[in-house]
Amino acid sequence: MYIIPAIDILNKKVVRLREGDYKQVTEYDVSLEEMIEKYQSNGTNFIHIIDLNGAKNDFSNQEYLFDVIRKTDMKVQYGGGIRSIEKVKELIDSGVHRVIVGTQALTNPSFLPDLAKEICGKDKCSDQVVVAIDVLDEVIKYSGWMESSPIKLMDYVDKCLQLGFFRFLCTDINKDGKLGGAGVDLYRKLLDHSPFIKLIASGGVSSMADVEELSHIKVESCVVGKAIYEGHISVEDVKNWNLDALISI
Repeated sequence: MYIIPAIDILNKKVVRLREGDYKQVTEYDVSLEEMIEKYQSNGTNFIHIIDLNGAKNDFSNQEYLFDVIRKTDMKVQYGGGIRSIEKVKELIDSGVHRVIVGTQALTNPSFLPDLAKEICGKDKCSDQVVVAIDVLDEVIKYSGWMESSPIKLMDYVDKCLQLGFFRFLCTDINKDGKLGGAGVDLYRKLLDHSPFIKLIASGGVSSMADVEELSHIKVESCVVGKAIYEGHISVEDVKNWNLDALISI
Protein backbone atom coordinates (compact mmCIF):
# COMPACT_ATOMS: atom_id res chain seq x y z
CA MET A 1 0.00 0.00 0.00
CA TYR A 2 1.20 3.51 -0.73
CA ILE A 3 0.31 7.05 0.29
CA ILE A 4 -0.98 9.62 -2.20
CA PRO A 5 -0.71 13.21 -0.92
CA ALA A 6 -3.88 15.24 -1.52
CA ILE A 7 -4.19 18.82 -2.69
CA ASP A 8 -7.71 20.25 -2.66
CA ILE A 9 -8.24 23.50 -4.56
CA LEU A 10 -11.03 26.01 -3.92
CA ASN A 11 -10.93 29.41 -5.65
CA LYS A 12 -7.34 28.62 -6.71
CA LYS A 13 -6.29 28.21 -3.07
CA VAL A 14 -5.04 25.09 -1.27
CA VAL A 15 -7.69 24.15 1.30
CA ARG A 16 -9.21 21.34 3.32
CA LEU A 17 -12.90 20.94 4.11
CA ARG A 18 -14.36 19.34 7.21
CA GLU A 19 -16.91 16.61 6.36
CA GLY A 20 -17.16 18.07 2.86
CA ASP A 21 -18.76 21.25 4.18
CA TYR A 22 -17.84 24.29 2.07
CA LYS A 23 -18.63 26.47 5.09
CA GLN A 24 -15.95 24.69 7.14
CA VAL A 25 -12.88 25.58 5.09
CA THR A 26 -9.27 25.75 6.23
CA GLU A 27 -7.05 27.71 3.84
CA TYR A 28 -3.30 27.13 3.72
CA ASP A 29 -0.76 29.80 2.87
CA VAL A 30 0.83 27.84 0.06
CA SER A 31 0.13 27.57 -3.67
CA LEU A 32 -0.60 24.46 -5.70
CA GLU A 33 2.69 24.92 -7.53
CA GLU A 34 4.60 25.16 -4.23
CA MET A 35 2.96 22.01 -2.89
CA ILE A 36 3.77 20.07 -6.04
CA GLU A 37 7.38 21.24 -5.87
CA LYS A 38 7.58 20.30 -2.18
CA TYR A 39 6.40 16.76 -2.82
CA GLN A 40 8.49 16.29 -5.94
CA SER A 41 11.68 17.57 -4.31
CA ASN A 42 11.14 15.08 -1.50
CA GLY A 43 10.91 12.08 -3.79
CA THR A 44 7.14 11.80 -4.20
CA ASN A 45 5.93 11.33 -7.77
CA PHE A 46 2.17 10.83 -7.29
CA ILE A 47 -0.38 13.43 -6.15
CA HIS A 48 -4.15 13.67 -5.82
CA ILE A 49 -5.73 16.96 -6.95
CA ILE A 50 -9.40 17.78 -6.42
CA ASP A 51 -11.12 20.84 -7.91
CA LEU A 52 -13.67 21.65 -5.21
CA ASN A 53 -15.21 24.37 -7.37
CA GLY A 54 -15.70 21.89 -10.17
CA ALA A 55 -17.36 19.43 -7.81
CA LYS A 56 -20.27 21.86 -7.53
CA ASN A 57 -20.40 22.86 -11.20
CA ASP A 58 -18.19 25.95 -10.96
CA PHE A 59 -15.43 25.53 -13.54
CA SER A 60 -13.52 28.74 -12.84
CA ASN A 61 -10.48 26.79 -11.60
CA GLN A 62 -10.11 24.46 -14.54
CA GLU A 63 -7.90 26.49 -16.88
CA TYR A 64 -5.51 27.24 -14.02
CA LEU A 65 -5.43 23.62 -12.83
CA PHE A 66 -4.97 22.15 -16.29
CA ASP A 67 -2.11 24.56 -16.95
CA VAL A 68 -0.34 23.50 -13.73
CA ILE A 69 -0.90 19.81 -14.44
CA ARG A 70 0.50 20.07 -17.97
CA LYS A 71 3.71 21.58 -16.58
CA THR A 72 4.44 18.85 -14.04
CA ASP A 73 5.89 15.45 -14.76
CA MET A 74 4.35 14.02 -11.58
CA LYS A 75 1.60 11.44 -11.84
CA VAL A 76 -1.70 13.19 -11.12
CA GLN A 77 -4.93 11.61 -9.93
CA TYR A 78 -7.52 14.29 -10.73
CA GLY A 79 -11.16 14.82 -9.88
CA GLY A 80 -13.87 17.43 -9.50
CA GLY A 81 -16.44 18.49 -12.09
CA ILE A 82 -15.74 15.86 -14.74
CA ARG A 83 -19.10 15.72 -16.45
CA SER A 84 -18.41 14.25 -19.90
CA ILE A 85 -16.53 11.46 -21.63
CA GLU A 86 -14.85 14.13 -23.76
CA LYS A 87 -13.43 15.71 -20.59
CA VAL A 88 -12.14 12.33 -19.38
CA LYS A 89 -10.39 11.81 -22.72
CA GLU A 90 -9.04 15.37 -22.74
CA LEU A 91 -7.50 14.88 -19.31
CA ILE A 92 -5.94 11.55 -20.20
CA ASP A 93 -4.59 12.97 -23.46
CA SER A 94 -3.10 15.93 -21.56
CA GLY A 95 -1.14 13.60 -19.31
CA VAL A 96 -3.35 13.06 -16.26
CA HIS A 97 -2.48 9.63 -14.89
CA ARG A 98 -5.91 8.82 -13.45
CA VAL A 99 -9.26 10.58 -13.82
CA ILE A 100 -11.81 10.37 -11.01
CA VAL A 101 -15.47 10.21 -12.01
CA GLY A 102 -18.23 10.68 -9.47
CA THR A 103 -21.43 12.68 -9.91
CA GLN A 104 -21.95 11.97 -13.59
CA ALA A 105 -21.39 8.25 -13.04
CA LEU A 106 -24.18 8.24 -10.45
CA THR A 107 -26.72 10.52 -12.12
CA ASN A 108 -26.38 9.66 -15.82
CA PRO A 109 -27.27 5.98 -16.45
CA SER A 110 -25.43 5.88 -19.77
CA PHE A 111 -22.20 7.54 -18.60
CA LEU A 112 -20.31 4.53 -17.24
CA PRO A 113 -21.40 2.12 -20.01
CA ASP A 114 -20.41 4.68 -22.66
CA LEU A 115 -17.16 5.45 -20.86
CA ALA A 116 -16.36 1.74 -20.71
CA LYS A 117 -16.79 1.48 -24.48
CA GLU A 118 -14.65 4.56 -25.15
CA ILE A 119 -11.82 4.09 -22.65
CA CYS A 120 -11.55 0.53 -21.42
CA GLY A 121 -9.23 -2.04 -22.87
CA LYS A 122 -8.04 -5.08 -21.00
CA ASP A 123 -6.81 -3.11 -17.97
CA LYS A 124 -7.37 0.52 -18.89
CA CYS A 125 -10.46 1.10 -16.73
CA SER A 126 -8.43 0.35 -13.65
CA ASP A 127 -5.35 2.16 -14.88
CA GLN A 128 -6.97 5.38 -16.08
CA VAL A 129 -10.41 5.75 -14.50
CA VAL A 130 -11.20 5.83 -10.78
CA VAL A 131 -14.80 5.66 -9.60
CA ALA A 132 -15.43 7.91 -6.61
CA ILE A 133 -17.70 6.61 -3.87
CA ASP A 134 -18.29 9.27 -1.22
CA VAL A 135 -20.16 7.68 1.67
CA LEU A 136 -22.03 9.09 4.66
CA ASP A 137 -23.50 6.36 6.90
CA GLU A 138 -23.45 3.97 3.90
CA VAL A 139 -25.38 6.45 1.73
CA ILE A 140 -23.57 7.53 -1.45
CA LYS A 141 -23.30 11.32 -1.78
CA TYR A 142 -22.51 13.40 -4.87
CA SER A 143 -22.37 16.97 -6.23
CA GLY A 144 -19.84 18.06 -3.65
CA TRP A 145 -21.56 15.76 -1.11
CA MET A 146 -24.69 17.92 -1.21
CA GLU A 147 -26.99 15.28 -2.80
CA SER A 148 -27.82 11.67 -1.86
CA SER A 149 -28.08 8.75 -4.27
CA PRO A 150 -30.81 6.09 -3.90
CA ILE A 151 -28.37 3.46 -5.20
CA LYS A 152 -27.18 1.10 -2.48
CA LEU A 153 -23.44 1.06 -1.90
CA MET A 154 -22.72 -2.57 -2.72
CA ASP A 155 -25.11 -2.56 -5.70
CA TYR A 156 -23.17 0.36 -7.15
CA VAL A 157 -19.85 -1.42 -6.69
CA ASP A 158 -21.28 -4.48 -8.44
CA LYS A 159 -22.55 -2.36 -11.34
CA CYS A 160 -19.14 -0.77 -11.82
CA LEU A 161 -17.38 -4.13 -11.71
CA GLN A 162 -19.70 -5.53 -14.36
CA LEU A 163 -18.67 -2.68 -16.67
CA GLY A 164 -14.96 -3.26 -16.08
CA PHE A 165 -14.20 -0.54 -13.53
CA PHE A 166 -12.44 -1.90 -10.47
CA ARG A 167 -10.45 0.95 -8.93
CA PHE A 168 -12.51 2.92 -6.41
CA LEU A 169 -11.75 6.03 -4.37
CA CYS A 170 -13.88 5.70 -1.24
CA THR A 171 -14.21 8.68 1.09
CA ASP A 172 -15.79 8.16 4.49
CA ILE A 173 -17.44 11.56 4.91
CA ASN A 174 -17.95 11.01 8.63
CA LYS A 175 -14.18 10.91 8.99
CA ASP A 176 -13.10 13.47 6.42
CA GLY A 177 -11.12 16.47 7.61
CA LYS A 178 -11.39 15.56 11.30
CA LEU A 179 -8.02 13.87 11.84
CA GLY A 180 -9.89 11.27 13.90
CA GLY A 181 -8.79 8.10 12.17
CA ALA A 182 -9.68 6.39 8.90
CA GLY A 183 -12.97 4.63 8.11
CA VAL A 184 -11.51 1.16 8.46
CA ASP A 185 -14.88 -0.52 9.09
CA LEU A 186 -16.31 0.87 5.84
CA TYR A 187 -13.29 -0.18 3.81
CA ARG A 188 -13.32 -3.64 5.35
CA LYS A 189 -16.98 -4.07 4.35
CA LEU A 190 -16.20 -3.10 0.77
CA LEU A 191 -13.25 -5.48 0.57
CA ASP A 192 -15.23 -8.30 2.18
CA HIS A 193 -17.90 -7.78 -0.47
CA SER A 194 -15.43 -7.52 -3.38
CA PRO A 195 -11.94 -8.71 -2.36
CA PHE A 196 -10.38 -8.03 -5.76
CA ILE A 197 -11.21 -4.34 -6.14
CA LYS A 198 -8.39 -1.81 -6.03
CA LEU A 199 -9.49 0.42 -3.16
CA ILE A 200 -8.12 3.89 -2.44
CA ALA A 201 -9.05 5.01 1.08
CA SER A 202 -9.73 8.68 1.82
CA GLY A 203 -10.79 10.61 4.89
CA GLY A 204 -9.63 10.90 8.47
CA VAL A 205 -6.04 9.66 8.27
CA SER A 206 -4.30 11.43 11.15
CA SER A 207 -1.07 9.52 11.73
CA MET A 208 1.24 6.85 10.40
CA ALA A 209 -0.56 4.45 12.77
CA ASP A 210 -3.71 4.99 10.68
CA VAL A 211 -1.70 4.26 7.54
CA GLU A 212 -0.44 1.04 9.14
CA GLU A 213 -4.00 0.01 10.00
CA LEU A 214 -5.16 0.57 6.43
CA SER A 215 -2.26 -1.44 5.08
CA HIS A 216 -3.33 -4.40 7.23
CA ILE A 217 -6.75 -4.58 5.55
CA LYS A 218 -5.13 -4.52 2.10
CA VAL A 219 -6.37 -1.26 0.61
CA GLU A 220 -4.31 -0.39 -2.46
CA SER A 221 -3.45 3.14 -1.32
CA CYS A 222 -4.63 5.97 0.90
CA VAL A 223 -5.08 9.67 0.25
CA VAL A 224 -3.64 11.95 2.94
CA GLY A 225 -4.19 15.70 3.06
CA LYS A 226 -4.91 17.53 6.29
CA ALA A 227 -2.58 15.33 8.37
CA ILE A 228 0.32 16.56 6.23
CA TYR A 229 -0.71 20.22 6.33
CA GLU A 230 -1.19 20.11 10.09
CA GLY A 231 2.15 18.37 10.72
CA HIS A 232 0.83 15.00 11.93
CA ILE A 233 2.50 13.25 9.00
CA SER A 234 5.64 14.66 7.41
CA VAL A 235 6.54 14.64 3.73
CA GLU A 236 9.56 12.57 4.79
CA ASP A 237 7.17 10.01 6.34
CA VAL A 238 5.32 9.78 3.02
CA LYS A 239 8.55 9.37 1.10
CA ASN A 240 9.90 6.66 3.40
CA TRP A 241 6.64 4.73 3.49
CA ASN A 242 6.30 4.75 -0.28
CA LEU A 243 9.92 3.69 -0.79
CA ASP A 244 9.37 0.76 1.56
CA ALA A 245 6.15 -0.11 -0.27
CA LEU A 246 7.98 -0.17 -3.61
CA ILE A 247 10.78 -2.30 -2.20
CA SER A 248 8.30 -4.82 -0.82
CA ILE A 249 6.50 -5.29 -4.16
